[in-house]
Order: sequence, then C-alpha cells, then structure tokens
Amino acid sequence: MLTYAGLLLLPPPGGCLFEEHYSSCGYSVALGTTGFAWEQVNTWERPSTDAAVPTGSFMVVNGSGRASGQKAHLLLPTLKENDTHCIDFHYSLSSRDSSSPGALNVYVKVNGGPQGNPVWNASSSITEGWVKAELAISTFWPNSYQVIFEAISVQGHPGFIAVDEVRVLAHPCRKAPHFLRLQNVEVNMGQNATFQCIAGGKWSQHDKLWLQQWNGKDTALMVTRVVNHRRFSATVSVADTAQRSVSKYRCVIRSDGGSGVSNYAELIVKAPPTPIAPPELLAVGATYLWIKPNANSIIGDGPIILKEVEYRTTTGNWAETHIVDAPTYKLWHLDPDVEYEIKVLLTRPGEGGTGPPGPPLVTRTKCAGTGSQRTQPITAGLEELHIILHHLPH
Repeated sequence: MLTYAGLLLLPPPGGCLFEEHYSSCGYSVALGTTGFAWEQVNTWERPSTDAAVPTGSFMVVNGSGRASGQKAHLLLPTLKENDTHCIDFHYSLSSRDSSSPGALNVYVKVNGGPQGNPVWNASSSITEGWVKAELAISTFWPNSYQVIFEAISVQGHPGFIAVDEVRVLAHPCRKAPHFLRLQNVEVNMGQNATFQCIAGGKWSQHDKLWLQQWNGKDTALMVTRVVNHRRFSATVSVADTAQRSVSKYRCVIRSDGGSGVSNYAELIVKAPPTPIAPPELLAVGATYLWIKPNANSIIGDGPIILKEVEYRTTTGNWAETHIVDAPTYKLWHLDPDVEYEIKVLLTRPGEGGTGPPGPPLVTRTKCAGTGSQRTQPITAGLEELHIILHHLPH
C-alpha cells in the first residue's frame, strides 16, 4: 500500500493494487463448486517454486489439472461514472510449456443487468511478463456498472492467469477510444434501424467495432468514417424491427490498447396505428355521405399526425383517398343509390408510419329525389349545421 509522510494512501474507489486483501478494495470472488477460483498471492512474502508464476502481489487462477471450460470470476465493486475516466489493469498469461493456460475475459455489466458477452479478452498466447490494458467505459451518470474478470481453463494446458494493479483514472484512456453518448433510435415496424457510434480517439484499421445487445448478441459494424484526427464514427443497421418492442444496444471497440464501451441506448419499435371501429355514419344524401372517422380508439402507437379516408364502390375497382382535418368529414359528388365501402387510415411519425386501414363502413347513398331542387340545398345546409354543432368539442 502506498504511503506519503507516514499517511496511508488508499487507491481510488474501484482500483486495487492487491498489496492488502482484495476485499479491502471492495472486490469479491465468485466461488464455484469445482474449487476453480481466483486467489491472492504475494511472491515477495512467499516466493513460488514454480517458475511460471509471475512476480508481485496479485490475483491469480491456476489452470493446471483442470478440465476445459471451467470459469472463475473476480468482481469489482459497482461504480458510477461522474465524468470521463479510464480503468487500466495489468494481466499475465504464463505457463511451463509456452502454451496458453486459458482465456481472460472482461465483462462490463450495467445497472445489475445480464453479464452479456465479453468486451475484451486475451487467450491466444502467453505474455512476456505483465501487459497493460485499458477500459474506456462511457456509461454516464446515473447508470451504474460492474467490471468482471473471468478466467477460463483449458485442459492439458497448465499455467496461470493473473491480474494486477487495477486503477480507476480520472482522465481519458491513452489508447482505448471513448464513446460519446449513444442516442435512442425509434422506428416503425419493418423499417431499418440505424445506430451511430461516435468515439473520441484515433481509429486504426486493426480495431474491431461492433454493436452489443443487452442479451449478449453481437452485430458487426459495417461502415466506419473518420471525422477528424480526434474523432470517428461507425454506423450499423439493426434488423430486429419485425415486432413492436424495446431492446437495448451499446457500441464496443477493441483496439491494441484495450476496449471502449458506450452506454446502452434503446431501440424502440412502434406499431403503426389502426382504428378499432369502423367510421360512424352521421348523415346520408343522394350524392354525399357524412361520417365520423372514429380515430380516437386505435390498435398500435400514436401520436397520430395524419388521418385519411379511403372509399370506393363495393362493385368497382377504383379507390380515392382524402385527408381528414376535422372531427367529421363529408364525401361529396357520389352517385345516387350506390353502395360504398369507407375505411380510415392513420399515420404516426416516421417512415412506414401508416397503419393498415381500419374496419370498413359499408353504406348506400339515397335514391335521387324527384322533389323541388330549390329546397334541397336549404335542407342539406340545415342538416350539416346540426351535425357540425353536435360534434363540436364541449
């Protein structure tokens, strides 16, 4: 433990140098039934007789004599990000026969949610001593997150997986890019949904970028664009829009220096609206039909930004669509004694926001009258005035 002028200097919250017991840093170990677990060792106090064991005071998993796929978890305390910061750590993969002793994975679990897929891992070969890696975590207040180190054994590969000097730094990572806030995306069912991942830092062709879903499913990012020497962006289309739903995604990047993780953003898939009831018939004439669209009760999602009336003769193959901008609507210039089918179409914001037509109203215009043509406009005018006054908001 570091000291200055005789005072004990504790590491920042979330960090641990493992010179004292790991629990003093708020760390915990998940104990499995197989006994495969992280242990704390100090080779300064108790030197190891195994030359493959690293030197220092650190957390380690011994993979010797283990079946493949056994897992050991080292859990950091839950943290909240007030400002830009970086977590860095040192790791070591060592063995007696120069083969990889297993895999070291790092997870970033948000708001107590699922562990998901790793955001960083090392497994291909042994390291030359200790190697530093960075985690640029952009979860943003008030979201909480927890970093988890996972060691996985490989049968017949004796060796050690170790972690040391975990630090939480109050500044951006030097090598791992930091993501800006990922914005929510709202689309209508069946439409393309596109997330844009924007990061601060330098982009390399060797970097791996992907979109990670809350349940762990990964989607590769297809288009990356360098904005300037300090910023780049990547876009990806998500095909999960067939049903009305809300799901969460985040951006992840793996670079030579470590990994960057964005906040989770929501993909909100809305269902275009459809009226539940057919239009209401208010008045009938020989050449007109007066209706009320009945657009207040719907299946699907609002807000409704457009109402339309689609009508046709029941025996014809033509159709007309009119925009409705009032509580009631009058269809003019119809033929006498003809049956019409009338449906209402509703539209919400966004591409593909028009829902299927609602239930039809099937009705017939009156027969042409033989009375005085002079009195018909007066009668129709009084009828229209009565309907308008009746349906005005109270």
